Amino acid sequence: MKLFDYDDSNIESIYSYAKQLEGMTFHEILNEYEKSPYKSYEDNKRNSNTMVVKEQSGTYTAAPSLNENAKGQLGNLIEKYYFGYDPNGKQEADFNKTGLELKQTPIDINKKGEFKAGERLSITNISYNEPVEEDFFKSHVWDKIRKILLIHYLRDKSINRLDYTIKFINLFSPPKEDLKVIIDDYNLINEKIKQGKAHELSEGDTMYLGACTKGATAKKSMRPQYYGEHIPAKKRNYCFKISYMNYILKEYVLKDKVPCESIVKESIDKSFKEYALELINKNIGRTDKELCKYYGRVYNKNKAQWKDLSFRMLGIKTNQAAEFEKANIVVKTIRLEENGKNKESMSFSPFKFKELIEEEWEDSKVFNYFDTTQFLFVVFQKEDDHYVLKGAQFWHMPYHDLNEIVFNEWNEYKNIIKNGVQFNFNKNSKGELSVSNNLPGMKDTEIIHMRPHSPKSAYKLNNGYMSGNIAKHADQLPNGEWMTRQSFWLNRTYVLKQLKELGLI
Repeated sequence: MKLFDYDDSNIESIYSYAKQLEGMTFHEILNEYEKSPYKSYEDNKRNSNTMVVKEQSGTYTAAPSLNENAKGQLGNLIEKYYFGYDPNGKQEADFNKTGLELKQTPIDINKKGEFKAGERLSITNISYNEPVEEDFFKSHVWDKIRKILLIHYLRDKSINRLDYTIKFINLFSPPKEDLKVIIDDYNLINEKIKQGKAHELSEGDTMYLGACTKGATAKKSMRPQYYGEHIPAKKRNYCFKISYMNYILKEYVLKDKVPCESIVKESIDKSFKEYALELINKNIGRTDKELCKYYGRVYNKNKAQWKDLSFRMLGIKTNQAAEFEKANIVVKTIRLEENGKNKESMSFSPFKFKELIEEEWEDSKVFNYFDTTQFLFVVFQKEDDHYVLKGAQFWHMPYHDLNEIVFNEWNEYKNIIKNGVQFNFNKNSKGELSVSNNLPGMKDTEIIHMRPHSPKSAYKLNNGYMSGNIAKHADQLPNGEWMTRQSFWLNRTYVLKQLKELGLI
């Protein structure tokens, strides 16, 4: 391999040179650099017709030490030691003669042995000290995403980062159907900034293009707002959300056809959300039985029926919509009783007690779930023997609710688990022993509560009490005891309040 042997004014030359990275580790890149007589791209160009003998003094740059908290260092390493130019913070594309931007991003392997996106892709910083650029095609965001040299490396946290292997090199530009959504996202972020609400930005506001905080230093990097001078805002970057990066990986890199359908089949003159809501809300007033007949689904009242109908109204038969996959939009069908009340709370993923107590709020599963997830609420209400469609709306948890109320409730659960859950034993009328604990219940909280995720209880306590299938239904507490696996739930009263504010009831 000859380092820096490419033409920076030709995309195909850059791409062909970059493809040689596939299968290499970052250590191997540094080793090639150490062996090379040239130490920069310009050095190679100047001396391409001159024989250069490497000095024996060993004075060339040594392999760098990596800061474990600096996510961008591997990308900087590729820029400097493989492409031969010094990383910089300029807003223009890295290969400015071609408009090509170099972006590196990790991939992980899931429990099924499949590749998945490791994290969101940071694009460029959001400036708070100047007016926003109204024209997307004149923005720094467009400069950074229109042509990307995308480098995926395989992350394995059990080894040194320099031993990570580069797996895939691809050229990527957002397809036309995605670009319209990205522009809408860009405008939505700008509108919030112009309203002086940059401090309330969240990834869940948008679909593919997000506004993400800049890592562990976000809290320390508060910035005054140009449009809202009296309220500082966390430093943020435009990013491609992890859900969108996962779709890119599967669809365009791995060439594994994602098993989903597009809701938008042709060009539309409105936003995606407006279009999707129109598809559902044109059916307001129809019963579930009428909808099943109209959309060709068997009317059987099983639990999946109402969710199936939600997707059928969107023109999707597989319950997997491409736009929802890319944007991390979760469809939640809610059935109200005749009195307007909802019986069920809304669950989300279970957790492990030992992991929960080690989490910081903005790295926690709870925060990241609600910060990055949008929901599509589709509401039915019971009338006689059928459920009638009341309507649909997109929803994302409000900033204050998440960062004030949910934070406090999450933190209370965390502290109780950390300090030791207290168990009480009671006998019912049949003389059967039951176990209760001091974790707050739904009546004790406003937004979230914790309750069993497993269908059956299981305990192994320090006082010798043991019941149930520990391996299948329990999780270990920090003090060594085991109790029934838990998950967080949205309180049904809170969900009902949101439906009222959305005008769905």
